[in-house]
Amino acid sequence: MVRVIAEAGVNHNGDREKAFQLVKVAAEAGADAVKFQTFNAGRLAALTAPKAKYQQATTDAQESQLAMLKKLELPAEWHVELQRYANDLGITFISTAFDLQSLAFLQTLDLPYYKIPSGEITNGPLLLAFAQTGKELIISTGMATLSEIEQALAVVAYGYAHEDEPESLEQVWRFWSTPGVQASLGGRVSLLHCTSQYPTPMNEVNLKAMGTLASAFGLPVGYSDHTQGLVIPTAAVALGASIIEKHFTLDRTLPGPDHKASLEPVELTELVRTIRSVEQALGDGIKKPQPSEWDTREAARQQVIFCKPVEKGEKIERQSLSTARCGRGVSPMALWDLVGKPASDAYKKGDVPE
Repeated sequence: MVRVIAEAGVNHNGDREKAFQLVKVAAEAGADAVKFQTFNAGRLAALTAPKAKYQQATTDAQESQLAMLKKLELPAEWHVELQRYANDLGITFISTAFDLQSLAFLQTLDLPYYKIPSGEITNGPLLLAFAQTGKELIISTGMATLSEIEQALAVVAYGYAHEDEPESLEQVWRFWSTPGVQASLGGRVSLLHCTSQYPTPMNEVNLKAMGTLASAFGLPVGYSDHTQGLVIPTAAVALGASIIEKHFTLDRTLPGPDHKASLEPVELTELVRTIRSVEQALGDGIKKPQPSEWDTREAARQQVIFCKPVEKGEKIERQSLSTARCGRGVSPMALWDLVGKPASDAYKKGDVPE
């Protein structure tokens, strides 16, 4: 079953009521999880850190990234309340940590799994700490090359197996090269193809990269979507995505960096419904008549008929035979086998051979 993660992210805008509304919307839409972001702005961004172009376009261009992030922090006490509220509504609460202290805090909440954001795929110490929690990890790969993804997986594998930090990156690679280590990530790590642009242009989605990731690393692959609308995440499911992550908001016109590329509540509900439909439609891959096809098969397929009278014992000629929908009788595939044989009975035009 495709896991649908409704990404609330920072779309609460620092408003406690909005955060709770986002949990409710995600639950009512039928998503499997609602995800927030946990960070301390001062640890995440330096005073001189620039904003991305999309952030400049959707927020005050003169405001620093640090100032923007400060307004979007999710207070620690809200996490506990939001998790309890999500549990009451039957949806899983998760959050993404962007620094070691935030991850340590999230560990106190005993989340079932962690999502590692695209921006942290080269953050070795944080990747190591994520793995050392022992929890399932979902790693977004936006902006990354295959070599960077493999390096991240090597660090994660090392973290799952060691409580200490490596002495060098070479030590990580040596461990990664040990027989069985790469396979040990199966069932513990999933990769999300992603394009880190908000919204993502259609010509930069590159959904075929999901297949590349699956072939390269042999791990489950999903898709973290930043396009506008429902088409691309739905297509990703059709291509085999096992996880879909999608930003959503209460109102796309709200101020903030991520609202514009997010779904509104009705759209999120429709996305989940569409994904479940596509999931059913994918089937088991075995080509066979479906239960509902048997009646149509009987009505739509033609059988052999006589197109002219034939006496009993008469040698059947090809021009005596044709095909038509009869609902019973000999398959047209066996028509040639009847030619040249004696008729077992007398047949009129339109009769079906026995």
